[in-house]
Amino acid sequence: MKSKHAFICISCPLGCSLELIEENGEVLEVTGADCKIGERYAAEEFKDPRRVVTTTVRVKGGTLPLLPVRTTDAIPKGLVVDAVRALDGVEVEAPVEDGQVICSDILETGVDVISSRELARD
Repeated sequence: MKSKHAFICISCPLGCSLELIEENGEVLEVTGADCKIGERYAAEEFKDPRRVVTTTVRVKGGTLPLLPVRTTDAIPKGLVVDAVRALDGVEVEAPVEDGQVICSDILETGVDVISSRELARD
């Protein structure tokens, strides 16, 4: 049986309204996209939605109390909350370099969490 799924593409500022038609888990058609990127986004979002995680971790001895961090790649959407919870208990010691690995292989996804800025020691 064919099913329809609606998505809003977040690949660019256009925010195309997409409709994906699938049957038994197989993508048959994507409409509403102004480009191929939107079509690919809808198919990926249907089959395996992923997100880049951005949050903060505590800093000991830094000029600021919190350090912005992000994943180096997208992780499965269902793991985002667990990743943020895991990072809630992390505290790094200043100084920190931009791009420094803060947490390797978060939740065994193969994706690292890195700092999004440099942070000097207080």
